[in-house]
Parts: sequence; structure tokens; C-alpha cells
Amino acid sequence: MKDLRATDLTFGAVFVCLMTVGANIAVWFPMLAIPIGGASVPISLQTFFAILAGLMLGKKLGSISMITYILVGIAGVPVFANMSAGPMALISPTGGFIFSFIFIAFFVGMIAELTKKPSIPVYTFASLIGLVFNYGIGVTYMYAAMNTWLELHVTYQAAWISMIPFLIKDTALAVLAGVFMLNLAKRIPARWTPAAKAS
Repeated sequence: MKDLRATDLTFGAVFVCLMTVGANIAVWFPMLAIPIGGASVPISLQTFFAILAGLMLGKKLGSISMITYILVGIAGVPVFANMSAGPMALISPTGGFIFSFIFIAFFVGMIAELTKKPSIPVYTFASLIGLVFNYGIGVTYMYAAMNTWLELHVTYQAAWISMIPFLIKDTALAVLAGVFMLNLAKRIPARWTPAAKAS
């Protein structure tokens, strides 16, 4: 932590803000919500920004920025979906997706830092690995929540099927994140490339 610079903290704070914006796109554009099980689930860009945090900031700063985002929300700042806040957001059916952002940023950043030569295939692979953590944790948590404290009694398969529209969207955005990061790496200082963070 002591080797973090002011610019590191600034970039981390930027991603906290981006996660907030990504969580609440549907607040400003209500049509970006999909009805599931009688509830309206908003489409978000959080997975995209969490992946990008790992690609750009690396595993340490990327995961720290995601932890900060979660702590800010728990503290009462309305940064979660639908401008919500507080610890209750973490025990909602979608709380697992919030927790997964830490793992997304860490493992995507780790893969990016191990990369000797940045390329679209490598960045895309890292992004898709992040997506696996996102949905693996998120859907499993949602299934557990529905079948325990919510008492909705759905099957694990049904939980996954309900997420197909979001999975398709986030898969496309994961690929886009890989392409975007490669182009971004050509325009930012060398120290902001993942390889530089690993050295």
C-alpha cells in the first residue's frame, strides 16, 4: 500500500465513480431493465468497468478500487443499483455479483500482469475469465439467496437460465473491454500498462 502514488489513488477513485455510473444506467434509462420473476432487474455496465479496472490498474489496485466501491456503498452512499446503499444490498439476490467485482479485478489484473506482449486475444481471455468469476459467484449466490432466506425454491439451472440475457450482454462487453484496453494502452503512459505494474 505504501508504494501507491497520488495518481494511483486518482485512477482508483475514477473506477469507483465508473462503477457507480455503471450500476445506475437504468435509473436514467428505465427501458434498460429486464423483468425476471416478477422483479425488474436493471442492465448495468459494472462487469465491464470491473474488468477494465483489472486490465488497466492491475490486480492490486484494481481489487482495492472494487473493495473501496463496496465499502462506500455499505457506508450509505447510494452507489449500488437503483441508487441504493447499505449492507442490505449485499444480502439481496444480486449481492453475489457485487462481491464478485473484487475477484474480477484481481484475476483479470493478474492475467494482464503476466502478459509479456499485450494483445487482443490475451486481454479478451483475461476478460472472459473475469466473466466466469462474475457469474459463477453471482448466480450461485443468487440461487442460495432465493432458496434460503427468500424461500422462492428455484433450481440452479433456472437461476442460470434467468441470467442468459445478461450473460450475452456481458460476454459482448468483456470482448469489447479487451479490444478497448489494447487501444487504450497505446495512448497512456508506459507505467499504466499491466506489464509495468508487474515489474
